[in-house]
Amino acid sequence: MFKLDEIKELIELMDKTTLHELEIENEGARLCIRKFGKSEGILVQPSVLSGASHPGVPAHVSADSINVGQVVESTTQSPSVPDANLHTIVSPMVGTFYRSSSPDANPFVNIGDKVGDKTTVCIIEAMKLMNELEAEVKGTIIDVLVENGQLVEYGQPLFLVKPE
Repeated sequence: MFKLDEIKELIELMDKTTLHELEIENEGARLCIRKFGKSEGILVQPSVLSGASHPGVPAHVSADSINVGQVVESTTQSPSVPDANLHTIVSPMVGTFYRSSSPDANPFVNIGDKVGDKTTVCIIEAMKLMNELEAEVKGTIIDVLVENGQLVEYGQPLFLVKPE
């Protein structure tokens, strides 16, 4: 079953991305969130797979009714001359990108750092869970493509690595 505050958090995350649809299944319940144009709001459709009802989950929630902010456009810029020999580390999920384990800690990696395939390069926070992301390849960090604290999307490039 989905709690209303969890649904609101998902709506807020979706409103800050360019995702148009999100579907999640949890304990026999399915939640589908679709984003339309600004004037149409966000449609939340709880679906019941097991036949159980879900009290407290509205069938339609507009973005205005829960005070979500304006859509934030991505400001990520790719390098001017892409190199086909570079490995791109991409986000495996929608969430908030953090370069370090805490605000006062040093970044996990900086440009020029050598990394191994199991080296932690960042944290992606999604639904209050901190997910460490590993480099996936042995090499040198060439570029960091997003800012600390920036919302990232599934598949968005985060780092460029020159493999060894």
